[in-house]
Amino acid sequence: MPSTTTVLSAYASFAGSMMFVRSIANEFIPHQLQSYISSTLRYIFNPVSSRLTFVIEEFDGLSRNQVYEASEIFLRTKITPSIERLKISKAPREKNFSVTIEKGQEIIDFFEGIQLRWRFVCAEAQKSNIQDPYQPHIRSEQKSFELSFHKKHKEKILESYLPYVLKKSKELKEENKVLKLHTYGSFYGDNAGGSGVWGSINLEHPATFDTLAMDPELKKELMEDLERFVKRKEFYKKVGKAWKRGYLLYGPPGTGKSSLIAAMANYLNFDIYDLELAVLQSNSELRSLLVATNNRSILVIEDIDCSVELQDRGYPVGGYHAPDPKLTLSGLLNFIDGLWSSCGDERIIVFTTNHKDKLDPALLRPGRMDMHIPMSYCTPKGFRLLASNYLSIDNHHQLFGEIEELIQESQITPAEVAEELMKSDDADTSLDGLIKFLKRKKMEGNEVKDDDDKETTNQQSKRQKFEGEEEKRPRRTYRGRGRGLRLRGTGISAKFEEVDANAVVLDIANEVLPVASGKFEVAGSRGPISGPKEADFVLKRSKGVHGFFGASSLERLPVEQAITSTIKEYKLTLLS
Repeated sequence: MPSTTTVLSAYASFAGSMMFVRSIANEFIPHQLQSYISSTLRYIFNPVSSRLTFVIEEFDGLSRNQVYEASEIFLRTKITPSIERLKISKAPREKNFSVTIEKGQEIIDFFEGIQLRWRFVCAEAQKSNIQDPYQPHIRSEQKSFELSFHKKHKEKILESYLPYVLKKSKELKEENKVLKLHTYGSFYGDNAGGSGVWGSINLEHPATFDTLAMDPELKKELMEDLERFVKRKEFYKKVGKAWKRGYLLYGPPGTGKSSLIAAMANYLNFDIYDLELAVLQSNSELRSLLVATNNRSILVIEDIDCSVELQDRGYPVGGYHAPDPKLTLSGLLNFIDGLWSSCGDERIIVFTTNHKDKLDPALLRPGRMDMHIPMSYCTPKGFRLLASNYLSIDNHHQLFGEIEELIQESQITPAEVAEELMKSDDADTSLDGLIKFLKRKKMEGNEVKDDDDKETTNQQSKRQKFEGEEEKRPRRTYRGRGRGLRLRGTGISAKFEEVDANAVVLDIANEVLPVASGKFEVAGSRGPISGPKEADFVLKRSKGVHGFFGASSLERLPVEQAITSTIKEYKLTLLS
């Protein structure tokens, strides 16, 4: 055995030789060649890993990653006693606990003899120094699953295992699904089933089609339309249309529009997303919310006629663009049937309104609201259904005849009938109370009708007086360099070129509308009107008949058409 001195001497000699070789190499061998030799040696002595890892992130752009959502549901069934940390949560209105793995934990799964390792990763998201007021949904965490396996099984995992995970998770979701009512900007509820911008609670509304007091034929038609929609995935794909359906529910308050939406959700087992447009500030914020909704869901915008004043596609009043993006009608329409409508499958869009005539025609055309469903006042058939539901009267009752006759003579909503039927558990007492209520409604209706008849008589008298004075009134001419313009039905000839819009409109208002009360004003005028050039002004009256001037926009109409339409509208208002 060599002595210690010999070993140390040999080591010193070897080290000195290596230092000499290294100095020579650095002197004569190029740096690039040195790097190549070094990497080659590392490759030889460090074999390449045989493992491959798929990273499945929670979000794919703006929308939630379908594979992530499926993996989250699937892995809940794979939790074993070997897991050391679990995350337990329960929303205030949830019945059961939600159990998921905590970050850093791993789950081992086997598929056709292949071992797969799942790992949950949660990292803090990088925050931008620039805050966008129209993009407030900043995610504080970046969540993902890492799926590791042997490289040779890559094709098997992509073609068989992941589709199996998607299919299994869908079955589990449908089997254990609890309907959710989602709302934007909620600080409570369970976000596990959707994206972080939507809060949700359990939807426990008991309404069904069997309990709805609506026309039986219309109810049957709607149910058949819903069934046909959910079965036509391939049909929509074949004809090149997004797999979505639009319904417009219109009618007086209390006619069951909200109950019908709940019945549709219960019938199809669809979640509901309740969107209030008034809280949104821009089209981009609207898109961010809508693409975050899940498939097999109903998007509801209630009272679309008064929820928000949507700007149209043109320029804002004043002739310039606003510096900040706004929520516009075109932005909403783009999601209903534009390019963004294809961002999800099997979705239903429902608008409700109490006044269908106030809606923009662009919302009503075919392809946007596919089916218009009138929700009318209570009918005799609807009353019988309510009596069966609330009083368990399936056969004829001696008071039914009188009640049905009163219902036909008055306008009463199903909600009002239901309220009366709930006042007593005794059928006779409830029906007798309903009869008294209907008689009061009938008397009130007759009084209103008498007042309307008097008002109509007064308006007709004013109109006759106005027409008589109009024949005696001399025609007024506004002079200018433009061509003359005669306003039909007014007896006024006018030349509008370089004539101030305020002067023209105010003079016409005073001359043509002498019976009107209140003062007239012009808002948003661009100044002088030049011939038939499009004018951008809205006429308003400070007080008087409701709906005159203020309710009807006359923007971007030629001068003649704008003023003529204004006068015509006012005359019709007087006669209505």
